[in-house]
Amino acid sequence: MQALFSGEDVTGASSKLELEDVCELICRGGWPGALGLSGRVARGPAKEYYSAIVESDISRVDKTLRDPGRVERLMRSLARLQGTQSSAAVIRADMKANDSDSLTEDTVYSYLKALRRIFVTEDMRAWCPNLRCKTPLRTTDTRYYVDPSIAAAAMGLGPGDLMNDLPAFGLFFETLAVRDLRTCADALGGSVLHYLDKSGLECDAILRLENGSYGLIEIKIGGDALVAKGVKTLETLTAKIDTTRMPPPAFRMVLVAHGDFAYRRKDDGVIVCPIGCLRP
Repeated sequence: MQALFSGEDVTGASSKLELEDVCELICRGGWPGALGLSGRVARGPAKEYYSAIVESDISRVDKTLRDPGRVERLMRSLARLQGTQSSAAVIRADMKANDSDSLTEDTVYSYLKALRRIFVTEDMRAWCPNLRCKTPLRTTDTRYYVDPSIAAAAMGLGPGDLMNDLPAFGLFFETLAVRDLRTCADALGGSVLHYLDKSGLECDAILRLENGSYGLIEIKIGGDALVAKGVKTLETLTAKIDTTRMPPPAFRMVLVAHGDFAYRRKDDGVIVCPIGCLRP
């Protein structure tokens, strides 16, 4: 990522990850105890951590006893709603199919706060750039687990389940990509933000450095049609940015799940980068 901010050419960086490998990485997670392991054994630490959250950690953080069944339902709802700006009311509605009428928005909010305090979730703040047009921005934070394996454990999903359900795979891949982008941003002293305005224009991630430099990133599974859709979003947002008041993006990228190498498109300069090529 530093090379992109420095204007260097990253074309040719290679990746050996297949879609099946990415599904494994989603379910394994980035836990130190799982690195170097494979298969069901590698997924053990994430499942154990999920069980600890449900049974004890979420109650221990503020010494408030919380119902494990309700915690499970909340975490499944968050897994279904990851990458969205869902309010406590929306999450409550999703949970109530298997909960009682006593579940209130305040209760949901207290559970969400507890998950943030133990670093199970980390919401992504909104990016508010200088724009030529005055389309109102949506400034609600976007909800993510800190690691996609927690969401997979909450839903009881394995790599095969994700391979057989590409829409679900897309949701979990986005959380994986955000986790890795945050890792890159931390190494560079930057942050990862999200853009959404009331016209419906949305950009998945903006990697911003402390000096004001930034890159625009769309996250897609891959394939020509989805890459083209990501490029269109990047071009539409770029056209809205008032470059008399802030610099243009240092780079624009479509981050994909699978590909043999990173490359720069000739017509628009957008970088298409497989997740396996991502480095700080």
